Amino acid sequence: MSKNFLTRGHSRALTRHHKIAAAGVAALGAAAIGFSAVPSDASTTTTTEAAAPTAKVAYSTEQIKDVKAGITDQLAGASVKAEQIAAKKQAAAEAAAQKKAAAAAAKAKVEKARQAKEAASRAAERTVVKKAAAKTSYSNNLDGWIRESLDIMKKHGIPGSYEGIHRNIMRESSGNPKAINLWDINAQNGIPSKGLLQVIPPTFEAYHVPGTSKNIYDPVANITAACNYAADKYGTMDNVDSAY
Repeated sequence: MSKNFLTRGHSRALTRHHKIAAAGVAALGAAAIGFSAVPSDASTTTTTEAAAPTAKVAYSTEQIKDVKAGITDQLAGASVKAEQIAAKKQAAAEAAAQKKAAAAAAKAKVEKARQAKEAASRAAERTVVKKAAAKTSYSNNLDGWIRESLDIMKKHGIPGSYEGIHRNIMRESSGNPKAINLWDINAQNGIPSKGLLQVIPPTFEAYHVPGTSKNIYDPVANITAACNYAADKYGTMDNVDSAY
């Protein structure tokens, strides 16, 4: 063989070898690309499928309307609803507070009325006790009778003193409230003098002081009527030193 033949043959063989290698590299490259496109969790099948045609995306240049307005309306509606709920809660709270205040006021009014009633009752009881004490504060003897008569005389503006009353009583009856004169002119006329200050019945009735007994023998009533008569006739019982 000639050198040129060998060279041409080698050149043709090398060329075919290079073509096969290039084809193999291209195939391996395509396989590698196909393998790398498979998801990690997908099957590693080497079968390749034809790519599905990609849908064409439609774009619009028209502005989207009413989206912002709708959201704003929703937010506004939610705000109004929240305000309404808050207003209802506030109104309920105010109503409850008013109801509580009214109940407290009613209770206070009842309590005040009760206290006033109790105070009035206590005052009435004190008055009764005071009257009873005043009535029983005088001793049931000549000293007590004179002192009680002086208090009654003072209320009615009848003058007289303890000394003047006591002096005339001792002269007229010696302090005996049941004393009666059956021998003087009055007795002879059927109207005997009676009691501590020896008052005849017509004089006792004429000068009887309201608030005292109608019994002529009652010590206080007898003294008070006699002093009322003496004040009318002599200015006061203190001016009387004898039968009158």
